[in-house]
Amino acid sequence: MASNKPWFVIAGGGTGGHLYPGLAVAEALQAIQPDFEVTVLGTPRSIDRKLTEARGFGLVPQEVRPFPQRPWQWPGFLSAWFRSVRAARRMFSERRPAVVLGLGGYAAGPGIVAAARLGLPTAIFNPDAIPGRANRRLSSRVDRVFVQWEDTIERFPRAKDVRCTGCPIRRAFAEATRSRGYRSIELDPDKHTLLVTGASQGARSINAAVMELFDLWKVAKDWQILHLTGPADLEMCRDKYRQHGVPGRTLAYTEHMAYCMAVADLVISRAGASTLAEITAMGVPSILMPYPHDRKQHQKANAEILVRHHAAVMVEDRGDPGDNAARLREHLRDLMRSEQRRRQMARSALTLGRIDAADTIARELFEMAGRS
Repeated sequence: MASNKPWFVIAGGGTGGHLYPGLAVAEALQAIQPDFEVTVLGTPRSIDRKLTEARGFGLVPQEVRPFPQRPWQWPGFLSAWFRSVRAARRMFSERRPAVVLGLGGYAAGPGIVAAARLGLPTAIFNPDAIPGRANRRLSSRVDRVFVQWEDTIERFPRAKDVRCTGCPIRRAFAEATRSRGYRSIELDPDKHTLLVTGASQGARSINAAVMELFDLWKVAKDWQILHLTGPADLEMCRDKYRQHGVPGRTLAYTEHMAYCMAVADLVISRAGASTLAEITAMGVPSILMPYPHDRKQHQKANAEILVRHHAAVMVEDRGDPGDNAARLREHLRDLMRSEQRRRQMARSALTLGRIDAADTIARELFEMAGRS
C-alpha cells in the first residue's frame, strides 16, 4: 500500500559531487516538513548507498549508464536508458512524487524525463559554471533550473525559469565554529592553518607538489598543515611530514569537512563545484589547482569565477611536481605572510557564497509542490 506522506525524489548520483547538494536539499525539506520521504534514483556505485543509508533515505539503483564514445556501444546505452525511463515512469505512476530534482550527470536523466512526461513538478540543479550535457538537454523539459553562479544563467537559453541560488551544502557548515574545529581535528589554536585537499579521493599531483615545499613549511613557524591526502598517498605524505618535523595533521579523508574549512586560514584545492561552494560559504581564501584532464575544463571555468572576483588565485596543474611546487611557492609565500590580503580574499569569497542555498532551493521546491 502506497504511503500518504509527501515524497521527494532526487534523480542523480554516481559521485559525491553530484549527490551531496541534493542530499542537503532533502535535509532542508525535512526541516520544513519532517514527514517528507526521500528516495534517490541513483546508480549501483557504492558511494550512492553509503551516502543515502547514512541519512536514512531510500535508494533505487538504475540501469542507465554513461553515454559511450564508441558507436558500437550505443545500442547497449539506449537499451539501458529506455529501461530506466520505463522503470521510473512505473514507479511514479504508482506513487506520485511531490517534486523531482535532477542533479546532473547521466543518472539524472531517466527520472526527470519520466516525471516531465507525467506532468509532475520537476527541477534540476547545475553546480558548475559550464553546464554538462545532461543538464543542457534536460533544461527545456523542467519547470525550473537552479544554478550556483550568476554567470551560468545565460547558458540555459531554452529553460523556462533559471534562478541563481548557490550550491547546497550540508547544514554542518553553518554550525561549525573555529574553536570546535580545532578541538575536533586536534590542531594548535595558536597557529594559522593551511588546508590542503584534493577532494575525497585526493589529488596525487597536489600531494606531490606539496611534498616539494618542505623548505617553505620549515620556516613558516606560525603555520600548521591540515592535509587531506586521499587513501592512496596517506602513508607517503605522513612519513614525509614526520621526517621533516612539520606540524599538523595528515588524514586520508574526513566526514568533518565543515570543521576543516572553519579552521582554515588558506586552502590549496581542486576546483570542484561543491568544494568551491564550501570555500565561499565559509569565506576562505584559496589557491585553486583545477583538475587538468577534463576535456571541457569545467573546474577551470569554476575557478575563474573566484579569480575574477579576487577570492582566489589559480595555479595550472601541469603534472610535474617540481614545476607545480615552484608556482605554488610564489603564491604561498605572499599569502602566508600577508594577513591583509587573506582577509580581502576572504571577504570576496563570502560575497560569492550562499550558505543558505539548501534552504532556498527547499523552499522553492516546496512551493512548486503546492504545499506552501
